[in-house]
Amino acid sequence: MPDDPFEWLDEESARRERAGLTRTLRPRAAGSALVDLAGNDYLGLSRHPEVTAAAAAAAHRWGAGSTGSRLVTGSTELHAEFERELAAHCGFEAALVLASGYAANLAAVTALSGRGALIVSDAANHASIVDGCRLSRAQTEIAAHADPSAVRKILDAHPGRRALVVTDSVFSVDGDAAPLAELARITAGRGAALLVDDAHGLGVLGEGGRGTAHAAGIAGAPGVVATVTLSKSLGSQGGAVLGPARVVAHLVNTARTFIFDTGLAPAAVGAARESLRILAREPGRADRVRSAAGALYTGLTAAGLTAARPDAAVVSVRAPSPEAAVGWAADCRTAGLLVGCFRPPSVPDGVSRLRLTARADLTDEQLAEAVAVVVRTAPPDARSDR
Repeated sequence: MPDDPFEWLDEESARRERAGLTRTLRPRAAGSALVDLAGNDYLGLSRHPEVTAAAAAAAHRWGAGSTGSRLVTGSTELHAEFERELAAHCGFEAALVLASGYAANLAAVTALSGRGALIVSDAANHASIVDGCRLSRAQTEIAAHADPSAVRKILDAHPGRRALVVTDSVFSVDGDAAPLAELARITAGRGAALLVDDAHGLGVLGEGGRGTAHAAGIAGAPGVVATVTLSKSLGSQGGAVLGPARVVAHLVNTARTFIFDTGLAPAAVGAARESLRILAREPGRADRVRSAAGALYTGLTAAGLTAARPDAAVVSVRAPSPEAAVGWAADCRTAGLLVGCFRPPSVPDGVSRLRLTARADLTDEQLAEAVAVVVRTAPPDARSDR
């Protein structure tokens, strides 16, 4: 019997090091001069003076923390007001705020399925959906990525079964959008529910950034539920589930990540509500972030790099290897540009990428310089014309 119960951790660490897959924390400075194309602050609102002032005001009025779970002392009038405004903005009957987008997905997937149910999950869904499926105790079938016919075949193989189809609206790795309108037709015609994770769609897609479900014309449909995060376009923190009022009531009574978790801090709620109000009066921010993503894609592909055409704010650029991706991202950082770096196992297809996230507050000059940096630092074998 080994004396050290964690000796195996050293072996795992050495294995990751050999594979070039070691992750490290890199604290960012409060006033960094780097141009940020790695974060998810799509609308550039996380530092907006009205948003930070709203966060401070909420903390002064309600306290630094929510003090308990939402069912005990963690719900405030601020939470309820924001839930009403968020649901109305996105076109749903009701909303429920949770401590994170991850918790919102776990809540929705587990509470709307369970033993005896069938879940049909897109092969490229976010890890939070994957974990929700695992925790649900439902039978989970994986459908080919963004393939409505695959979803249809699975549902048709289980007639009469209580079923939940779950998909990202915009997939976080390549930035492509799910065929939501077709999925909604398939689920409605078979008595199945459709759950859409709109983390990367809120604030970017739909009229005035109302979200991907709104853009697809399915927001508010009786069998459609959406989850959102407040940490991307709204520049804050937290998550929410949107849907029919009876779905929200069911989650309040059954969702473990809602019942047993501390409620979202008032400062985060205040910031998210103010961001939502800014978006409502400045809907052009959604148009701007999409045009910025298009400019990045056009510039990178014109230079011979292989990039996925963005449907929202995410621009994915292929790298020749995990090591090349890490080195490429580091060279970009040295040149003043912060970009994301996705490697296996974060990307199940095994293809390493740089991940650039457009922002509505970037100027045309900053976007052009970002393209120039990525192109200038690219490994020679990253170009499709080589």
